[in-house]
Amino acid sequence: MITEANWHIGQLVHHKLFDYRGVIYDVDPIFMLSDEWYEQVAKSRPPKDEPWYRVLVNDSDQETYVAQQNLEPDTTGEAINHPAVNDYFAGFADGQYLIGQMN
Repeated sequence: MITEANWHIGQLVHHKLFDYRGVIYDVDPIFMLSDEWYEQVAKSRPPKDEPWYRVLVNDSDQETYVAQQNLEPDTTGEAINHPAVNDYFAGFADGQYLIGQMN
């Protein structure tokens, strides 16, 4: 059974284990990377049959792939500082990023 995604594209999130803020730019219904990646990187062994999220990390040029259970809403309402934000989003309003064409 596939679990429904708790978070959405454009939403600000906080990583519970690694204490960073970010914005979701893509959602996979289940884990979609390699078993090798999972074994090497996903040390907490989160479920593969729940949604996973691609996140642009604040104050970094890094992107991460995060299991649903390791995210919570970011309540700061502050924009993310990442060089790729404008590649994915049309703007920022009311504490979330807007999907659409750039003007």
